[in-house]
Amino acid sequence: MANPASIHTPLVELLERLRAVAEPTRLRLLALCAAGEWTVTELTQVLGQSQPRVSRHLKVLAEAGILERFREGAWVFYRIHDLAGGQFARHLVELLPDSSELALDHRRLEEVRAERRRRASAYFDAQAAGWERVRALTVADAEVDRALRELIDDEPPASLIDVGTGTGHVLRALAAQIGFGLGIDLSLDMLHVARANLEVAGVTNCQVRHGDMYQLPIEDDSFDCAILHQVLHFAAEPRAAIGEAARVVAPGGRLVVVDLAAHDLETLRSDFAHRRLGFTDGELAEWFSGAGLRPGRVKRLSGRVATTMIWEARLPGQASRRNLQRNSAA
Repeated sequence: MANPASIHTPLVELLERLRAVAEPTRLRLLALCAAGEWTVTELTQVLGQSQPRVSRHLKVLAEAGILERFREGAWVFYRIHDLAGGQFARHLVELLPDSSELALDHRRLEEVRAERRRRASAYFDAQAAGWERVRALTVADAEVDRALRELIDDEPPASLIDVGTGTGHVLRALAAQIGFGLGIDLSLDMLHVARANLEVAGVTNCQVRHGDMYQLPIEDDSFDCAILHQVLHFAAEPRAAIGEAARVVAPGGRLVVVDLAAHDLETLRSDFAHRRLGFTDGELAEWFSGAGLRPGRVKRLSGRVATTMIWEARLPGQASRRNLQRNSAA
């Protein structure tokens, strides 16, 4: 016979969640966290309330399993929980009525997003000429390039998109193994450097284009392979970046993420503008699955400052082998 207490557990959990969200500020926080992951400071900026008050509301939502709280070095982030409480939260957010207060919150949230991107873009612009030097703090480029070539060589893609291409390093490294490559970057200075580097290397089957990794100027299912190379640790919303990259991958195609394993090197944040201090295998597997991808091979490359990881995932379906024409990206 079933335990009577267990029969009521789902109802008790639901009541706890309902109590947790039954407050105007907490509903506003729920709507904001449904749109991404934010620090307490950013949420305080949007709500216009004191940090202690916002922190108390966040604590209530986290204790109810609705929000997930995670610390990275000196920063604390909040986001919708991925378990049952998060599903409840997302359903509830869909039911929220239109209101001037929520609309104002989202306008302020766009200002926070714009400031995030402005800082990242300003950093990239300032570092455009010396970006290769920053990469030297982890694993040598040659070692990462060799591992990438080995991974790509088992199924050379007819078309490849390098999201956050920076100086165009990945395009140069893989040009001989792909049919066509397109690099996307938000920084115009970086694009200038990438174009110059491709020309110097004599690469003629790749080009670069201005664009935002959260809104790629590319149609669905366009590329056989997408790569995010040392990009996610700068991303304000890494899950969203993976989802957007997955959108442009054709059925049977692959998404490859090259980034740092989780670490505690605050200097990479203070000196090199890293927003995230690396990632765990579990995070990447979860984000891949959420984007409709099947997690695949994982490779670890130990460096003198941090460990570089290569995570691979595949979109189910028959490989398209589509070769994107250059003029389609013009």
